[in-house]
Formats: sequence, C-alpha cells, structure tokens
Amino acid sequence: MTTDQVYFNPWDPEFRANPYPYYAPLLAGPPRVINLTTKIALVARYCDVTEVLRDSARFSADRGKIIPAPQMEQMRNQGPFKGAPTMLTSDPPVHTRLRRLVSRDFTPKRIREMEPRIREITARLLDVMQSKGELDVMTDLANPLPVMVIAEMLGVPPERHETFKHESDIIVSSDNTTPGSLLPASFHQAVDSMRGYFSEQIEQRRRNPGSDLISALVTAHDEGESLSADELLAFVVLLLLAGNETTTNLIGNGMLALGRNPDQLELLGHLPELMPRAIEEMLRYDGPVQATFRGALENVNLGGTEIEAGTGCFVILAAANRDPAQFALPEKFDIAREPKDHVAFGEGIHSCIGAPLARLEGAIAIGELLRRFPRVRMKDRDMKPSYKGSFFLRGLVRLPMTLQ
Repeated sequence: MTTDQVYFNPWDPEFRANPYPYYAPLLAGPPRVINLTTKIALVARYCDVTEVLRDSARFSADRGKIIPAPQMEQMRNQGPFKGAPTMLTSDPPVHTRLRRLVSRDFTPKRIREMEPRIREITARLLDVMQSKGELDVMTDLANPLPVMVIAEMLGVPPERHETFKHESDIIVSSDNTTPGSLLPASFHQAVDSMRGYFSEQIEQRRRNPGSDLISALVTAHDEGESLSADELLAFVVLLLLAGNETTTNLIGNGMLALGRNPDQLELLGHLPELMPRAIEEMLRYDGPVQATFRGALENVNLGGTEIEAGTGCFVILAAANRDPAQFALPEKFDIAREPKDHVAFGEGIHSCIGAPLARLEGAIAIGELLRRFPRVRMKDRDMKPSYKGSFFLRGLVRLPMTLQ
C-alpha cells in the first residue's frame, strides 16, 4: 500500500490476521477520519496516541457521551456490564473512585506475594505436557494460567475455571459482530451465565465474607467509595475478562514471535536475564490489545487533523508501538532492545492496572517453559496463525510447538 492508501476494516478476517501492513499509511501522516458505519478518526502515530490517552478532559472513555442515546441504550442492554460504569468506560470522578477501590489489590507488594502461587500453577501445567513431547501453547499454558490466577484472586473454585475461559472467549469474540447485526445466542448465554454466577457469589460474600477480591469489593465502606449493586457486578465481570484475556494474549503472541525468530528464542534461552526486556519487546512488537476507543468531547486539532466534537476515535496502540518516529527498526523483533515507553497497556489515567501482574505471569510462563524445554520450537514456522474473533484483543486460537 502507498502512503495515500488507507484500508481499515476490523471485521475483515485477513485484516485482523495481520493488521500491521495497513498501519504504515496511518503512521505516515496525521490522523485520518473515515466512514466506518459512522465517522471515526484513526489515531495511529505515537505522539497522537499518547496525546489522546493523556487528555481525558477532551477525549472521553465514556461512549455514552458521543453515541446517540437509542444506539447506546441497545449496546448497554446487550453488553456484559449492562450499562454500569467500569474503569474502562468511565471518566473522572467515577473512574477515580472505581480505580481506587481495586488498586489496593494490585499493589507491587500484593503482586510479589502472588509469585510463588503463579510458579506453582505454571509448574503443574508444564508437568502435564512433560510426557507428550509437544504442546499447544494456547491450550496447555496461555489459556489456563491467567484464568486460574484471576479466578483465585476472585475466590472462584477450580471447577469453574474452564467454564469461565470458554465464556470469556465467546464474549470477546462478539467484537467481530458487524454493526447492525444481531449478537449470537452463545454470547447472550455466556453473559447471562457469568453474571448469574457472580451475582450468587456476591450474595454469598455479603453473608460470609472471605479474604478474596470479591469480598473486599463487597465490604468496601470508605466514604464515597462504596459500589452500587450494578457497579459491583460489572466490576467483577470486568476483572475476570480483562484479567485473563490480556495475559493469555501476551503469552501466545510472545511465543509466536520467539518461534518465528529462532535466533531470539536461542538468545533468551542462553541469557534468561533478558526476560524483562523480552517481555517489553513482546508487548511492543505484537501486543495483546490492538486498540482502544475514545470520543472527542469538543472540536480539536490532533496532529494536524480537525476532529469534530462527537467523533469516535480508534486509538491504535499497536500502530503506535511500531512508529518509526519513536522506535528504531520497529518491524524487527529484538529482545535486547533498550526498553522504551510502549503503550501496549495504555497510557494516562486508564493505563492497565493489572499490567504488573500480566508482566509477571508472562515472564514466569515463558521463562519456565524455556527452562524446562530448552529445545522448544514451532511445529511449522510458516503456519498461518488463526486469531480469535476480535480486532481489539489480539489473541491466537492455537500455537502448536514441539518440545524435542
């Protein structure tokens, strides 16, 4: 594609499979405003992406402020949060209150305390694949580990883990439903099942609180910080969805990048101390989240483009992370790269609160896999990966590898 040509269609399977070539024209100039069922600004350059994410006064995370009321009401009624505000979809002061409530369970100290348990779960998963001589990274490691960790934080018993992952995948895949189309029955069933289960768990914690995260949210009593019933349920559903999908994708996309770059795989095996840099490079090179959404609250000039109030903005994190104005040789996967300020976990007040946990889980999962199986390789380096049905959350369906 030339720098004048722009193709952006998140519902196109070929586009979702490899969107990066389509970002090049967007990185060559100011944001483009296109008609994507409605007027949308495509924000791709690193400087523009960070400006939007840091400016919550002019660019809102609350879609209800720009989407017409009838359409927004339909989206709220169908979504997993049923219209209740979440950290992802609210602005201050609501966002400030919600984030403060959960931040106490994602402190550096709390994350460090979780490390032994994450290593224990990882070791158990690797034990299972020890005798097989091969693995599917997604099925055997990347899918189960994060959902087990976040489910334990929420106080969910092990027998529910597999169901949660199945429901989570169905809900995330609904992003690929084209505008105006009906969501599949499986989506509504997954939403109802997940919300129904957590509603029961919340009531149980009210009667008999424990030491888990649901209990902490139920019993929150600080002045001005208590959650309404709808907010509480939406909060727990969000933690389950966001707490497993991003980490699953980090592990899967990271192992795919290593598998396609055997020199980097070998380097990391010889120098495991490079793991912190490797994780940052995996996040930059092929991050778990492609884009996020903001709405312009007023007329604004962004990077030379006039964006009208009420215009939705696709803030393309993955494009910004390959912006040559910010990163040297951005198309090269280099685990020894000096870490820079990628935006894989967002920026500003909405930066991912679970990023330290995702980094820790990714480092343990990939590090232990390479330590236990130093000869792990992709079965087919030329395989055409299959991705889940979501542009926004970029995750593999499967990734077969050999251990010998």
